[in-house]
Amino acid sequence: MNAKVLVVEDVTELAKLITLYLTREGLEVRAVESAEEARAILQDFDPDLILLDINLPGMDGFEFLATIHGKAHARVIIVSARDSDEDIITGLGYGADEFVTKPFSPRVLVARVRAMLRREKEYSTPTIANEEIVSFGPFRLDLRACMLFRDKERIHLSAREFDVLNYLVRNEGAPKNPQEIYSAVWKNLYGDLTTVAVYIQRLRKKIEEDASAPRWIETVHGIGYRFNRQEGNSA
Repeated sequence: MNAKVLVVEDVTELAKLITLYLTREGLEVRAVESAEEARAILQDFDPDLILLDINLPGMDGFEFLATIHGKAHARVIIVSARDSDEDIITGLGYGADEFVTKPFSPRVLVARVRAMLRREKEYSTPTIANEEIVSFGPFRLDLRACMLFRDKERIHLSAREFDVLNYLVRNEGAPKNPQEIYSAVWKNLYGDLTTVAVYIQRLRKKIEEDASAPRWIETVHGIGYRFNRQEGNSA
């Protein structure tokens, strides 16, 4: 597997263990012990995936996510001993893609990394027939470049935000419930479906004039959400 991973973990022995297992998979791995070091290394190292602890000396993991939001394309898996619902929702809200709690099996973590990198590769190829650019209102969604523009200005999306929008766009007009969205985007049959609502809200804040009265990502009451390229009101 040809990909780059940045490990941000202040427990040296654990960082070495994770690095060992990932290196065995053929991944290029760099490990740092603080968010400040991670920010510095991102200037010349462009990872496909970041494994991030929350409890770090100095800047914590949540603050780090906030500083790189919209600036890095990397997927993010939080690896932390903190496992409260509030921590998980906060991490996802800041742009993390998954949350793994400590202690964990290194082999299971590697499997999660492998699955996420595989999904990233799958999503790099658009699946809308004969359409690589989707326009709606002032927006232009470039499916091949994984970019969203409002007129000439780029709207920064995290990798997972793009995945959710991409899925809804590919199923334009069809209402999708949270379970369908979660299964298709996160590739898991089971999980915390509130994650879907978190990402829908984040997308609405970026593309809707009024997130409480969405025009593009509609709420279909009793079902879920649908993308409507035509300007309309929530059902």
